[in-house]
Amino acid sequence: MAERRIGLWLIGAFGGVGGTTALGLAALAQGRASTNGLVTALPQFADVPFDSFDAFVIGGHDIRQSSLTRSVAELHTRSNVFSENLIRECSPLLDAWSQNVRPGVVYRPDAVTAAMADRPDLRPAATPREAIERIRADLRAFQKAHQLDQIVVANVASTEPPFDLNEEHQNLDALVAALDRSTPAALPVSSQYAFAALDAGFAYLNLTPSRGASLPALQELARKRKVPHAGQDLKTGETLLKSTLAPMFAHRNLKILSWVGHNILGNRDGQVLNDPHNKASKIRTKDALLAELLGYRPQSLVSIEYIESLDDWKTAWDHIHFEGFLGTKMTMQLTWQGCDSVLAAPLVIDLARLLALAQRRGEAGSVPALASFFKSPIGVPEHDFGRQFDLLVKYLSI
Repeated sequence: MAERRIGLWLIGAFGGVGGTTALGLAALAQGRASTNGLVTALPQFADVPFDSFDAFVIGGHDIRQSSLTRSVAELHTRSNVFSENLIRECSPLLDAWSQNVRPGVVYRPDAVTAAMADRPDLRPAATPREAIERIRADLRAFQKAHQLDQIVVANVASTEPPFDLNEEHQNLDALVAALDRSTPAALPVSSQYAFAALDAGFAYLNLTPSRGASLPALQELARKRKVPHAGQDLKTGETLLKSTLAPMFAHRNLKILSWVGHNILGNRDGQVLNDPHNKASKIRTKDALLAELLGYRPQSLVSIEYIESLDDWKTAWDHIHFEGFLGTKMTMQLTWQGCDSVLAAPLVIDLARLLALAQRRGEAGSVPALASFFKSPIGVPEHDFGRQFDLLVKYLSI
């Protein structure tokens, strides 16, 4: 057993990504899985002092009645993604970790998310301050109960609708003064959790397009509390391809005329994104990088549609129309199909190890070197995946 103990607190613990992350950590800790898909397990990072897999203890919040074992079993039944033997072998640890998952703290959730809440013991809060205090208390109780050296709080919940910022979000004092206001909400739910984590001194990780810790006031809080954070929106599928392929076209001086990406997926994420308000947040992050990578803005279209039968298997079809030598127009078409939760979960583990390392190094605020993991990396204008990965290599060679 590792000497250090690290808590990984999952917001939305019983979702597909949360359950798969827990199963993956349990399997890795027990030597039942390979490290395929883990960036931190690449041979070139073998000498980096990452925390071992058996150092982690999982806890979290969720608004639904379930357990980690039930979550992965249901995902396997719907999508046929795991080994039944693996679930059975890891279930004792998953069941133990499920006891650490607390009922969600609810203050003005969006309508789609609220409709999914079925726990009778959900804890409504009257103000953002009350929600933050309850979340912070849960985190500190988790740390005390398991004698944890560090905690990384990871948002793996469903995407929120866009949240517009105003003057009170630009500095910490103004935001703190607004936390007692019951309406309009001073913070979206994702940022309430981010505030609680950072204020308690715990690293925060946002795997979604939701606001999280991206607000200037919360970035100020992170620096004040000397806590690292990272986000936002994991880059696992179509956008990963864009950030790799678009530089290829640019380096060969091939002009992209149009890029159309059509995405279909099922699962709860797809169900949430079926709402136009929630979908708007996701499309904005998926469609933002082409102009920055190419230096000009081609015609582009990104669509996301909920197809229930696909469940966790997301499919992206891309049509790239480009112009080459002598004005000749050509086309590249490709299809990407992957299991959403299995693509995301190893990156959650990677980022938890990386943020724990960053905090031990005494770093505070956003960590630019982690840009290669995100569609919209905080404070990093570079979107070329190769160059982003070079930032990580340089960072870990220090």
